[in-house]
Amino acid sequence: MRRLAQTTDLTLVVSADLATGLGSHVRRIERALVASALPPSSQDGAAVRAGLGLPAGAPVVLAVGRLHLQKGFDVLVEAAAIVATRVPGVVVLIAGEGPQRGALTRQIAASGADVRLLGHRADVSELVHAADVVVMASRWEGWPLAAAEVLGAGRPLVATKTGGLPELVGDAAVLVETGDARALGTAISNVLTDGRLARDLAERAGRRARQLPTADDVTAQLLSCYQQVSSGRG
Repeated sequence: MRRLAQTTDLTLVVSADLATGLGSHVRRIERALVASALPPSSQDGAAVRAGLGLPAGAPVVLAVGRLHLQKGFDVLVEAAAIVATRVPGVVVLIAGEGPQRGALTRQIAASGADVRLLGHRADVSELVHAADVVVMASRWEGWPLAAAEVLGAGRPLVATKTGGLPELVGDAAVLVETGDARALGTAISNVLTDGRLARDLAERAGRRARQLPTADDVTAQLLSCYQQVSSGRG
């Protein structure tokens, strides 16, 4: 990445940690604006849950992403076993596909927790709106679109303190240290059992989403950057 950046007149990065990592290796560096919006759900939550065969009234935790070490799903499975001791009937759904499916399947079987690998899904919007809490257990991230989409949907979010996530979510999520299954399990349990906390997070999510860049903001920034570089002002 650094070698490529050295050839550019202007490098745009999505998070502050990337800017720090590139440091003096680039001529000029700026933060890139990123827009993301989740389409509204076409079904109500009850219908989505019924379609998945979930028990009526079961607390639902959702995670979405490629089944890869980066996403920390192994940590989520470990946390799910902790949540199951505190929240009866909880179901953890993981939507996505990837190279860790086999390892996660074995870990889930050993954990005894109700964790379901849904595979690739085309109805992520419906799943997000049907979940009681959405979790991002990532080990590293830039400016993840999924987190912005969850905020836009007004759903409670629990996430890790990595990359651009803390800056992206602001005060609209419960943040825990990366790789800490116990802290993750406690945070998820708290959201599921404390209605006031869940409602507060949902309200904060909506407010934070309205502060995030729009597609028009991104277009304006890219046009400005192009004009600066092409005119020699970059």
